[in-house]
Amino acid sequence: MVLLLFVDLDPDLAALRPLAGFFVLRTEGASAGSLPTLAQAYAPVAPDVSVNPLIFRVRKVATALRAPEVRVAASITHQGLASRLWSIALGCATLYGAVPDLDARLLRWDADGSAPDDLFLTDVRRLPGDAPALADVVLHGHLVPLAAALRARHNLAPGLLRGNAASALAGAARELDRWARRHGRTDVAVRARSLTSELLAHPLLSGAGNLDGTAFRRRSCCLYYRVPGGGVCGDCCFTRPPRSSPRAPSG
Repeated sequence: MVLLLFVDLDPDLAALRPLAGFFVLRTEGASAGSLPTLAQAYAPVAPDVSVNPLIFRVRKVATALRAPEVRVAASITHQGLASRLWSIALGCATLYGAVPDLDARLLRWDADGSAPDDLFLTDVRRLPGDAPALADVVLHGHLVPLAAALRARHNLAPGLLRGNAASALAGAARELDRWARRHGRTDVAVRARSLTSELLAHPLLSGAGNLDGTAFRRRSCCLYYRVPGGGVCGDCCFTRPPRSSPRAPSG
């Protein structure tokens, strides 16, 4: 039997800081006040990079990676945001036993920034830390509208985006497991694996891949292999970059 050592959800979410990187969420900073919210990023607007942070981010990623087509950058943008959101939610659920309300209207996004300086939560409101709450907060609150916004402009298959979401969740769980084992927090490792397994069975993620312990193998490809020098990711459905087919399976 593993004893879960939960603490109160504090307004600074300080328990996430030792995890670093994608797990950290800032809850302060006057500079964030002028940033758009993720709700604005998901909303259908005129294709103007000055008012649409999602369009700006995809173009920024495309330029940085020299992506051969914009949809490749759109997929990688999607997976990056999914990784941030799952990391924050899963980290809070395992360390606090609760998650903050990550309503897209409360999260400000610096589309020109990188983790952990890209997201700011304007108000910390406690929600339960169980799998249904995480699904509601991340899947329904973010990944569904994010996928819709990207698919409206780019030729991304639903299976590809489902695979990205599942891969991002499994990746967050794997990093939590590594941290927990280094710091003797077996409770965190067990909790992360349990929540991840339950979430991957959710209808919006079911069938996206196979989880074995902390190892995950997805049934689709994020298209990163099409980036110059990109290769395949560790959980890709491919064992080596395809040679003949220009399009990866969508799952």
